[in-house]
This record gives sequence, C-alpha cells and structure tokens, in this order.
Amino acid sequence: MPGLETFSRYERSWLKDDVRAGLSVAAVALPVAIAYAQLTGVNAAVGLYSCVLPMLIYALFGTSRQLIVGPDAATCAVIAAVVTPLAAGDSLKHWQLVMTMTVMTGFWCLIASRFKLGVLADFLSKPILMGLLNGVAITIIVGQFSKIFGFTFDEKYLLERLGGAPSYLSQTHVPTLLMAILTVIVYFLMKRLKPTWPASMFAIAVSGGLVWLFHLTDYDVAVIGSVAGGLPSFQAPVFNLGIVRELVMPALNLAMVSFVSMMLTARSFAAKNGYDIDADKEFKALGLANLASALSQGFAVSGADSRTAVNDANGGKTQLVSVIAAVLIAIVAVFLTAPLEFIPSAALGVVLVIASVHLIDLNAIWGLRLRDRQAFYLALTTFLAVLFIGVIPGITLAVLLGLFQFLRTVMRPTDQVLGLDSKGIIRSLDSSDKAAPIPGIFIYRFNSPLTYFNATYFKRRLLERFARQNQLETVDCVIIDAVPCFTHLDLSVMAMLSDIDVLLKKRGVSLVLAGRKRQLLSWFEQTEMVSGDEGITIRSDLYLALKMHQSHIAANEAQKLDSGHTDESTEIVLTHN
Repeated sequence: MPGLETFSRYERSWLKDDVRAGLSVAAVALPVAIAYAQLTGVNAAVGLYSCVLPMLIYALFGTSRQLIVGPDAATCAVIAAVVTPLAAGDSLKHWQLVMTMTVMTGFWCLIASRFKLGVLADFLSKPILMGLLNGVAITIIVGQFSKIFGFTFDEKYLLERLGGAPSYLSQTHVPTLLMAILTVIVYFLMKRLKPTWPASMFAIAVSGGLVWLFHLTDYDVAVIGSVAGGLPSFQAPVFNLGIVRELVMPALNLAMVSFVSMMLTARSFAAKNGYDIDADKEFKALGLANLASALSQGFAVSGADSRTAVNDANGGKTQLVSVIAAVLIAIVAVFLTAPLEFIPSAALGVVLVIASVHLIDLNAIWGLRLRDRQAFYLALTTFLAVLFIGVIPGITLAVLLGLFQFLRTVMRPTDQVLGLDSKGIIRSLDSSDKAAPIPGIFIYRFNSPLTYFNATYFKRRLLERFARQNQLETVDCVIIDAVPCFTHLDLSVMAMLSDIDVLLKKRGVSLVLAGRKRQLLSWFEQTEMVSGDEGITIRSDLYLALKMHQSHIAANEAQKLDSGHTDESTEIVLTHN
C-alpha cells in the first residue's frame, strides 16, 4: 500500500492544502457522479457509491499523489453501450449487468498487474487514445441533446440521430430547453465571477431549487426522481451465463482503455510534481478500485482528469485529498439524497456536455498531420470508427490498431549498414558521408527482436543490402550486430540463420555474429548448430569482430609470404593493414 507509506511520513504543513483540495474535489465530483450515473443508466445514488470506496482504495494502493479516481465519461459511455441492449429495458437487470461488467474489469486489471503488464500503458498510443476520446466525447454530446431539448432518440447510432435532427428539433419541449439554457447561464456566470468555485454544483443546485420552488414538474420538466440513499445493500447479480459471456471482451477493452487513460493523467501530474508512477501497481490499484465499486453497488471507474486537475490546482499534496472527498460524498449519499430528486435531467445533460467538450481536441489530431502523418491516420481512423460504427467497435478497432502498429514496427523495422568514421567509430552509413564502408566487410544491424514472423524479412533485407555493397567492391565477411535482434531463442530464426550461412559460404563469404556471445553459444548448442571456423563465428562485440577479421586476413597473408606466393599488391595491403 504505497499510500500508507505517504501517510506515515505526512507533514503537518500539507494538511491545509489537502483539506482545501478535498473540499473542491468533492464539490466537483458530486454533480458529475450524478450525471454519469444517468449516462450509465442507473440511479443517481449509484454514481455517488462509485466514488466513495474506489477513492479510499486508490488512496491506499495507488502510487499517484494527485490522481482522483471516479466515474469517467468514456468509461460510462462504454458501459451504457454494452449493457443497454443486453438489459432489454429491465432496470434491475441493467444495474446488475453494470456491476458484473465492473467486477470483470477489475479482475482483468488484477490479472494484468499479476503478470506485470503495466507496459500496456504504452500499448494504446497517444494518437489512438486522442481519436478515441474525441469520438466518445462527440457521441456523448449528441446523446445528451435529447435531455436538453426534451425529446427521445429512436435511433441507436450517431449518424442516424444527426440525420433525423430536423425532425427531432421540431419536437423540442420548451420548458426543458429553457431549464437547460438557465443551467448554462448560471454555470458560465459562476465561472466568470468565481472561477475557483464549483460551477457545475451551483448550476445544478440553482436548477434543482427552481424545480422545487415553482413545481416545474407540473410543466413536464423531467427530473431524476427518487434517489435511494443510505448505505448500499449488497446484492448478487442473477442472470444466465450466456449474458455474462457477452461482457468478457467488452470488460477487457474497458480495462485497457481505462488504464491507458488513467496512466496518461497520472504520469502528467507526477512529472509536474516531481515523482514517478509504478505502472504495475497502478494496474492493481485500478483493479481493486473497480472491485470496491462493484461491492458498493457502483459502476466502473477510472482516473478522472478534470477532478485530478482541480486537486492539483488547489494544491493537493497527498492521497489524503481522496480520503476527504470520499468522506464528504459518503455523507451526501447516506444522509442528504432527498434534495437530489429535484435535479432536472436537462441540467445533468448540460453538465455532461460541458464535461465532454473538455475532452474534444480536434486541433491536436489535425496538428499530427504535419508532425507525424502515420500517427495522424491512426488518430483519424479511430475517431471516425467511434463516430460511424459505435463506441464498442471503435474501442475494439483502437486496440487492434495498437496491436497492428506494434506488429508493424516489429515485422518491418528500420535497418542500417554500418561503417567507420574518420575516428574509427562504428556508425550508420547515410547521406551525410560521416562514415565509409570498410573494405571487404559488410556490417548489418536489424532494429527489432528477431522472431518467426520477421525472420524472412530479415533474410531478404540482409541479402539485398549485401548484394548492393558487393557490387561496389568484393565483400568476404558479413558481420551481423546481434545485440538488438537476437533477444530470445526462436527455432525459425536459427534455421534462417543457418540458410544465410550456407548461401554466403557458397560465395566464399564468412558470417560473423557480434554481441551476446555467451547467449548465442548456448542457443547454438541447444539447436546443434556449428559455430567457430567450421560454422558461424561468434564474437563479443562489433569492434572485436572487426579486429579478429583483420588479424585473420593478416595471418593468411603472412602465410602466403612464408610460402613465397606474394606480389607487390599483397605487400601494399599488408603495409596498409
């Protein structure tokens, strides 16, 4: 529990900042939790339950001092997209499916932590996540228009909803729209007059107060209705195994996206405040937080970037901020839920739209076009996939794109031919002409681990580049830099290496592997391949390989001299050597 270590050396001077930050986080988290509960399709109290235990658990097990966990727009949108069709309108079944998916997400995170897969934080690249979050944000915004304008969408997908916009707008419920406009006005007035105050909470409080004071429900202004407060009562989900099976892969996708998003937030604030994040421990903390949320009848949580920013802006120093905020939210969830029933759905829709707008950064995607065109295409493809085919297929595509991007890098990596510069240092041959080829020697570097699916490409590239240099001058030795490419034993790779050796020997060319000598000798012994003078030569590094080859040439020439078979050109070569 990294949090306990922090608490054990807690400084009194931090308390004032942590209390202020805790109050601010709670004020922001309360309206957002209620709004995200509505987005997920469950009772408002469930959103509050999803904050309390997860925040306490993360405060103990997380390695970030600033990160606040809780309901997240993308997470809730994913859950709603998966669960809604499976629940088929049954509210109790919907809630139970939400909890089950949350448990599965937590278990996936714990499994990943057990196998130290924190490296997956880098699996979904930043461009893919940018496209994903932009697409999810726009999907959420369009979905909330029905609450703001007071109509009901008949279509499931974004494009169909946009196509029917004229028809839907004609069904606008004026009192509901006026309530949404009033919420927006109060929100931006608070932002203008008191920028440090929780504008969302004040906007919702004002709109709820007006509903209660003027009985606006008589004018068909929709409200969230009765909120079942008190302590959550544990209930075990009851439904058939077939439905549970439908949640396994979506839960894996959700775990992946939640973790990557959380790590981006945690790392950015950790770098700002001068400490490091342990990715494997973060995976464990996220898993335990989700299990705690399900245990308290809540839904899946992730790192909340907006609430983390509020924490940091108010000077939060430690995980005590999460504890304070969780206690305040718990008090509201247990004792003060009665006023929540007057909150209008239009006001929550406005809060969700404002929260989602902050996720949109289309300029960042467009900016990739000039800096990294491949990253731009990845971000754009993910963004369009979420918009055109839906959130879940879009996330699945994002995961597959991340996998494809990795495989493409491994399958078709960069490679170099190496030479010597004027100082005798080995470096790549390029257009700068800082290095020159070594007469009679071809040095090749393959910048990826060799395995069965790129072995053929390695062989083709090596022989192509060898043939190109051999056309310019005769090459009698090929040296492969073994350090970057021979990382693990692969029988297909060893067979390919043997084929290359046979091809080169037919041309009178020797093959040398430079680097990882002890490891390679062990692999040669296991695969019964021949090393040394009768097979492939293995040296400790590139410089020793060059030195030993030159010594070998000198020895051969000396032998010719002793035999009396020499000429002027041979003497010149020896003098040069």
